[in-house]
Amino acid sequence: MTQTAEHRPVDISGNGTLMRRATYAAVSVAIALVLAKLVAWAQTGSVAVLASLLDSVLDAFASVLTLFAVRHALTPADKEHRFGHGKAEPLAGLAQAAFVAGSSTLLLLEAGRRLWRPYPVEAPAVGIAVMVLAIVMTLALVSFQRRVVRKTNSLAISGDSLHYTGDLLTNLAVILGLVLTTWLGWLFIDALFGAAIAIFLYYNAWRIAEKALHMLMDREMPDRDRERILAIAANHPNVVSVHELRTRTAGRNCFIQFHLEMDGAISLSQAHTISDTVEAAVLAAYPGAEIMVHQDPAGLEEDHPSPAG
Repeated sequence: MTQTAEHRPVDISGNGTLMRRATYAAVSVAIALVLAKLVAWAQTGSVAVLASLLDSVLDAFASVLTLFAVRHALTPADKEHRFGHGKAEPLAGLAQAAFVAGSSTLLLLEAGRRLWRPYPVEAPAVGIAVMVLAIVMTLALVSFQRRVVRKTNSLAISGDSLHYTGDLLTNLAVILGLVLTTWLGWLFIDALFGAAIAIFLYYNAWRIAEKALHMLMDREMPDRDRERILAIAANHPNVVSVHELRTRTAGRNCFIQFHLEMDGAISLSQAHTISDTVEAAVLAAYPGAEIMVHQDPAGLEEDHPSPAG
């Protein structure tokens, strides 16, 4: 006789609230930066400032997308989505990667144009002041986002944070470009910095896209986590063996299922109690996980079809 027990997760430690606050903060900062850089571009006529402005417009759009994706991902499971809405996050992550790659392409094109036809800018002090303000606001936002990501492991917010990390480098490059262009007459420097930043952003966009694709394709959790789960489950004195471990993640949610072999002579009630104890131990190591345990009597030969063989 076999039995399946299941544990449903709950939102813990206010993670949902933290994620919502991070999205609201990102949208607010993005809108403020777009307005500030619009003023700076109108005053300076700098193409580098214009490139930074366009990048901030993309960031604002991406942050709004992240806001809706996170809100959807935090929606509890319903009859149409029994496993929850966690995959909204990797979908947003793919969109984030696309936005980062798109803005990087714009930066590369702009860098090439500036290398071909360099020219000085007007009112550089205004541009520098706005870029310094942008750095301060962005640094505060990125610090907050990273704290949220460490606590929630949110892919969507991680992708959003990538935008603003790139903005820090972009703003620094714009400042350096304005300074060197104005004071030393090196008109080509800002274009070189822009090209280097674009390459850096391409690399990080690929990292976000790769992680999102792994989630969407239901890739197994890392081997170290699988080994840890097996060790925890096998640690119970009444568990003979553990097999058929399957895991996957979807946004902040992870799903774990496995088979426990126990003495076939014990009662169904005893088997259920043992399974509950094992579930609690695994849940302590992976808070918020959805855990499903299938109970088998030891020695029973059963064919468990698996795509992995």
